[in-house]
Amino acid sequence: MPKTTNPFVVTGKIAPEYFCDRIAESARLIKSVTNCNNLVIISPRRMGKTGLIQFCYDKPEISQEYYTFFIDILHTSSLREFTYLLGKEIYETLLPQSRKMLKLFIQTIKSISGKFGFDPIFNVPTFNIELGDIERPEYTLDEIFQYLAHADKPCIIAIDEFQQIAKYPEKNIEALLRTHIQKQANSNFIFAGSERHMMQEMFTSAAKPFYNSADILEMKAISPEIYVPFVLKHFEKCQKNIEAADVEKVYHLFKGHTYYIQKTFNEAFTNTPEREACTIGIIRTAIDNMIASNDTIFREILSNIPEKQKTLLYAIAKEGEAERITSSEFIKRHSLSSASSVQSAAKKLLEKALITKSNKAFSVTDKLFAMWINKIYGNYSTV
Repeated sequence: MPKTTNPFVVTGKIAPEYFCDRIAESARLIKSVTNCNNLVIISPRRMGKTGLIQFCYDKPEISQEYYTFFIDILHTSSLREFTYLLGKEIYETLLPQSRKMLKLFIQTIKSISGKFGFDPIFNVPTFNIELGDIERPEYTLDEIFQYLAHADKPCIIAIDEFQQIAKYPEKNIEALLRTHIQKQANSNFIFAGSERHMMQEMFTSAAKPFYNSADILEMKAISPEIYVPFVLKHFEKCQKNIEAADVEKVYHLFKGHTYYIQKTFNEAFTNTPEREACTIGIIRTAIDNMIASNDTIFREILSNIPEKQKTLLYAIAKEGEAERITSSEFIKRHSLSSASSVQSAAKKLLEKALITKSNKAFSVTDKLFAMWINKIYGNYSTV
């Protein structure tokens, strides 16, 4: 008997039948890049930006007409790392697609061409370049953009967590990249980011190089009117039952945060036998397991936060959404020190992307992290 595929995918590519909604966002992305525009996607981390981009990349109007590249630069801390990732992604993407373009890539990237290896069995060059081999990243980056300009098909390059470039130690990185990108007639770019205030400043401030250079798409939570029936359908399709009210509880617990909702139902689906019901107990166990599995990570995060920032973080987590955080009422309620210290701590927490500000309300960016904090400090509630 074939094994049932879990329809609640949390890693890798998502097959179309398991991809929930995002119809308007998909249409917007495809329309934008296929009409020679660049696009900015802003949404909280793990809300589905990567899944949306990969889903659109697989559409025939893109997959058959464009070379597509995707890099996540969240962990990078310099232009050298950015250049290395971009070069590696282009090389590895082209390897199975076009021998002609692969050869052109090696010929164009002269600054590191001597570092390429060769596989005698498959008769192809290999990208065994190390980060330290990129001695002049500005020059190598210029060669990469030259290559993109001469590709035999138009290119789409998605850069996830794009706000990270503003944290590089090198000066004028935004201006450098903007100069290269605005010269590209053969490539379009998708700039995705999760730090709203930084992304908005980069693309809407007249003082910034990327000002007004791309369409902006804000990805919000999929509505419960769409997500709840999606969950019900896939449980029923596999001859399992679940109550709509229980699905709604999970949705509102995570405030529509795609990844954690999917993760909850991924485990709950697995733990529900065929022809039986997914109970609220099964769902609670899935959530508790998810919190427990992140315990070490969350403790490590807290260990690197100064006390005043930590105290404010706890207060915001307890409130869920906190407004007027410098008011005397808020400060007194959470035993904080002063309005100035709260303001300073909030600025640092925003820079670290540990909290998010939306419509004058602050919240902990990672909803599971907020739940973990409340569980540790006695304010925990679940479905």
